[in-house]
Amino acid sequence: MDDLKLALLLNAVSPRVGGVLVRGEKGTAKSTIVRALAAQLPAVDVVPACRFACDPAAPDPACPDGPHDPGGPSARRPAALVELPVGASEDRLAGSLDVERALTEGVKAFEPGLLAAAHRGVLYVDEVNLLHDHLVDLLLDAAALGTCYVERESVSVRHAARFLLVGTMNPEEGELRPQLLDRFGLTVEVRASRDPKERAEVVRRRLAFEAGPEAFAARWADAEAELAGRISAARERLDGVRLPDERLEQIAAVCAGFEVDGLRADLVTANAALAHAAWRGRAEVTAEDVRAAARLALPHRRRRDPFDAPGLDESLLDELLNSTSPDDGPDDTPPGGAPPEGGDGPSPPSGDGAEHSDAPDAARPGDAPSGDGEATESEAPGGAGEAEAGKVAAAAAPHAVPLLKVPGVGEGAAGRRSRSRTALGKVTGTRRPAGRIRDPHVIATLLAAAPHQRARGRSGPGLVLRPDDLRESVREGREGNLVLFVVDASGSMAARRRMTTVKTAVLSLLLDAYQRRDKIGMITFRGRDADLVLPPTSSVEAGAARLRALPTGGRTPLAAGLVKAAEVLRVERLRDPARRPLLVVVTDGRATAAGDVERAAGLLAGTAGIVVDCEDGPVRLGLAGKLAVRLDARLVPLGDLDGIVRSHRKQEHRKAA
Repeated sequence: MDDLKLALLLNAVSPRVGGVLVRGEKGTAKSTIVRALAAQLPAVDVVPACRFACDPAAPDPACPDGPHDPGGPSARRPAALVELPVGASEDRLAGSLDVERALTEGVKAFEPGLLAAAHRGVLYVDEVNLLHDHLVDLLLDAAALGTCYVERESVSVRHAARFLLVGTMNPEEGELRPQLLDRFGLTVEVRASRDPKERAEVVRRRLAFEAGPEAFAARWADAEAELAGRISAARERLDGVRLPDERLEQIAAVCAGFEVDGLRADLVTANAALAHAAWRGRAEVTAEDVRAAARLALPHRRRRDPFDAPGLDESLLDELLNSTSPDDGPDDTPPGGAPPEGGDGPSPPSGDGAEHSDAPDAARPGDAPSGDGEATESEAPGGAGEAEAGKVAAAAAPHAVPLLKVPGVGEGAAGRRSRSRTALGKVTGTRRPAGRIRDPHVIATLLAAAPHQRARGRSGPGLVLRPDDLRESVREGREGNLVLFVVDASGSMAARRRMTTVKTAVLSLLLDAYQRRDKIGMITFRGRDADLVLPPTSSVEAGAARLRALPTGGRTPLAAGLVKAAEVLRVERLRDPARRPLLVVVTDGRATAAGDVERAAGLLAGTAGIVVDCEDGPVRLGLAGKLAVRLDARLVPLGDLDGIVRSHRKQEHRKAA
């Protein structure tokens, strides 16, 4: 929690830092502490009656409510905290035509959206990883340009939109798009305290607040006022803080040493170091400030794929800082810094950064296995019974896989896998609206009304329209699906050293699911039963972690795996009926444990499926093919999943030759 407080304070001191992304498990007060920040921000001067919060000292010359005279009248108000709901529409975010004025006054007026309301304040997105892609695109543009452009419904407007972007997310529910992740200046991992005394104090304060909110607020009013005063003082000091060349070179060396992409990390780290120095009351940036800034600015920028755990190798950070320290030597201040004498700033981090260490010897998803790249279990030639139960095979780096999709046209959440009727996408036709019209098709509406104008007694220049003339666009795009993996982890898979190949293939399919905006779930079967090791979620990182720790061995309860899949899909159809499932069964088709496979396959009738055939060797029984027939599923040999990569490598070798 100390890192979160520090990250929010640095952004309060300097909005140029670029916002905060708060990652953490549910129930850790992420939203509570973010909302508390707005009350501590200094008030802002605005032009009276301006809906875009223009600064009276330097108003936006293109303000839709302008022009405003510089140095004109002003009004003071608290900094705005604007919350963006996950289910918000595009016109609510960016603004749109003021329909009421258009209909009643006949004028074309602009109705501002949330981006305008958040200008010079805080834009808070709870569960930012669940935000729809088209809203993410708008946020990206506004955050990058500091300007919102609206071109829709005959409205063409530009207005300033500079805000502190704060997002919270639970990684178990899915990851952020890399483009949006990079827009957050700092990132913080939050975990609930395991100290019973701290947990008891949190509960005690919560109960006190619920018993008397006004008395509770009065109790802490002085501390809040003091904190707000420190933020204002740090803001005033900020312009006078000096960033020496040697510290700037130190920042550049750290960013280069961690191999981050682009130069945004350097800029964010520099601005955060300046803010940290101002917060600590210093006139010049020190190595302590650089270290504190790098710990918050770099973890989310050094991820290379969604399976890399976020975090920072602090030993490497210290090594880079020490190797580039100026002659006056490294700063003796402990990691995280300490407030100046008499201050009450955030306490140093608790030292849990080791949990996120990216040290070279730490195992990560996608790491290639050592040695010959085969499974790690020891086996002797023979049957499946000789494989030791509980052994864990490694996986190689993921590779490209062919597109697997659900047939037909769905209506699920926007994604990149199967065909779907969506609110966004190309127009493929028109139809009469079933209820309220949301996407009118003007040409089709006019064509429907035109043949009836004489019969309706048209006498003026305008068309005579009736409700049954209205037509709306039918758009087709892509949807995300629920990809449910049913993975055979029995001894028959491990005995022939195939589990490494299987895990690599499933890891590749997981990566493909991440890129196509799918939900994923994973069932494994071995021994006597099947286990739901990963309930359906959008967190591909969680799926990779479960796969990495998957043991093999024992008998093959294929029927149990299929029954478990039917149960999971039945529940998910109730939770999310619009999201179509895609069943991916990874097996060699053997069934050596009790259970009626024929009956179990019948429970999955009508479900789009893929059977990945893992059988190999000179003698093939074709059992996976028979299972595919029972499931009415497509049969894909395991080797075909990496055929793209092998073909590409052959082409590269030919070019090199």
